[in-house]
Amino acid sequence: MWPTARDSLLYVSPDGLCGAEWILASYPFELGGLPVAWQVSARSHSDSAMVEWNAYFTAEVPYEAVTDLLLALDARTAPDVGFDGPDVVLEELGSRGWFRDADRPRTAAFDPGFSATVSLELLPPLVRDADPRPGQMGWQAWAEPRIGDPYLWCASFSASVPHDLVAVFASSLASSAPVSRRTVPASAEDRLSVIRRG
Repeated sequence: MWPTARDSLLYVSPDGLCGAEWILASYPFELGGLPVAWQVSARSHSDSAMVEWNAYFTAEVPYEAVTDLLLALDARTAPDVGFDGPDVVLEELGSRGWFRDADRPRTAAFDPGFSATVSLELLPPLVRDADPRPGQMGWQAWAEPRIGDPYLWCASFSASVPHDLVAVFASSLASSAPVSRRTVPASAEDRLSVIRRG
């Protein structure tokens, strides 16, 4: 870990192929009106200046999902290569009870309460990928407890992120296992089962 020129914190894998950078304070970039906090990147060679792909997360993305993604990335020998197609993401969500969008069954799914979405969309501005062609598609995820409410969090994966890594993130996101939280967003309180420990 070391500070970068932007005064952010950068964590680099031992092989130099992957990095996770805390960019919240120094890099004005938003997803869904929320500032991006983490940027995760991978490259094909440690001496390459160009990264193959990036994933971006706002501060409130469930940390279990980000952690599971990072652990899966760390376990790979080639972080920039994946052979599974995009269906692996939707199949993983379906196995956890999510529903496919009736209008876009091959590219989008919702949680049973319709408060979170994972969708293959055109890349938002500033999402960088090694493939510079316009019109690239990448996975997006967000939580919106009620239609029209502000987003609780957003995540964006550039076009070259291997689909099986996105599937790991989606699987963790869709898990029904209880999670520990100190605070619960007011807009989501009536949509959650809360167990108080005292």
